[in-house]
Amino acid sequence: MILTAAGTVLAQTPLAQQGVVGTGETVVFWILGPLALLGALGMVFARSAVHSALWLVLTMLSLGVLYMAQNAQFLGFTQIIVYTGAIMMLFLFVLMLVGRDASDSVVEVLRGQRLVAGVLGVALAVLLTAGLARSLEGVVPAAPLDPWAPGGGAAGGLGQVIFTDYLFPFELTSALLITASLGAMVLAYGGKGRKPRMSQRETVRARFRGEYARPSPLPGPGVYATANSVATPALLPDGSVAEDSLSEILDNTPVERLRPDREAVSGEVESPDPHALTGHSPQRSGSEESSEQRERGGEHSSGENPGSARGGDGDDHGGNGSVPTVDGDVPENPGADSPEEVRQ
Repeated sequence: MILTAAGTVLAQTPLAQQGVVGTGETVVFWILGPLALLGALGMVFARSAVHSALWLVLTMLSLGVLYMAQNAQFLGFTQIIVYTGAIMMLFLFVLMLVGRDASDSVVEVLRGQRLVAGVLGVALAVLLTAGLARSLEGVVPAAPLDPWAPGGGAAGGLGQVIFTDYLFPFELTSALLITASLGAMVLAYGGKGRKPRMSQRETVRARFRGEYARPSPLPGPGVYATANSVATPALLPDGSVAEDSLSEILDNTPVERLRPDREAVSGEVESPDPHALTGHSPQRSGSEESSEQRERGGEHSSGENPGSARGGDGDDHGGNGSVPTVDGDVPENPGADSPEEVRQ
């Protein structure tokens, strides 16, 4: 309030009425100008949101007094009442509702800041008192200003200028304010209708309380050598098919090529030969081999045996290294060109 009164008094001095910068106005400018700049820098670089808002309040107060010193009383009071008294206080209320760290109020970040603030406050009061005392010398009452004159700084002249020469910027400002109001409403009420996301511990507790259909998660799909597909169901420890391992979308989709894979997994069709990939036949037992040899021996005794009929030839051609086998087949001879030459 002291700064506001000082600006109002300085605006009524004869030099201010004549458009000449006086000593008091100069002193006020060199005091409030650095304060406004300091408040702007503090607002930008402050770590706490509350401190940033307070620095902005200092800047707005300085600007309001400077408006009054420039013979613009309406703008000065509007700057102080509307912006500083209403908007910035609203910002502070929002910050108080949102909350801040309780340690900010008990921990002094800058040591000795109270002493420095007291010294600067006393110095500012002395400068303002000296400036006012010097500017009030020889003050005479001035004629009242025309409220409809644009240069008078009154509300009538300011409104006339805004709605004639600056109508488009004024409408842009109103659109900006409406957008800010809608954004505030979205931020305030946007997250209330959403269900909070449960943590992993809360989900496990809810499962065991019976809030879900089963206490454990669904089993994953099975991938086997016979069907490399996520549409293949998994198997339970007892060998049965886990019906919950497949998605409902896959179960409800009539895909014909998935049926053979499911039948193979469930055991409804014969499984393939396990030795099909290696190419080796399974080892037979001794009883199977002896029975097969007896069957082959009966065939040799009943029918002609080319190996026995040509036994002499085999002896004559013993130099070729061909030895007839039991079943009459001639084994491979490295020295012969073909099996026909071995038989001759």
